[in-house]
Amino acid sequence: MPGFKDNNFVERRDAALKAKQDLLEKFKSRAAPDDPRLLKLAEERRLVAEARAVRAAERERLRQEDLVRQAAEAVRRKQEEEERIAAEKAAALAALAAEQELKAQQKAARDARYAARKLRRR
Repeated sequence: MPGFKDNNFVERRDAALKAKQDLLEKFKSRAAPDDPRLLKLAEERRLVAEARAVRAAERERLRQEDLVRQAAEAVRRKQEEEERIAAEKAAALAALAAEQELKAQQKAARDARYAARKLRRR
């Protein structure tokens, strides 16, 4: 393990001054706002942003179409369910009516047998 290097005040001050000078040079060497290279980059960024906006609008349109399609599907399923329930109710009512008719016929037959038996006893 290398030994600990103890920087004295002068070395630390010189390092800070050098870092400040480097930052100043970096700032000064920046291109001017009307530099053709920067203008070209800005135009490319604008084109990319426009393309991104077009894609986002297309995605939103597709999402809206999907929502409309899902809503229509939900309405269709609800109507089918209501029709199925109505058919089941009608079938249940028909079965109930048939059962009541059968019971009425059985009662009439039973009553007829009872009446015949009463007549035979007399």
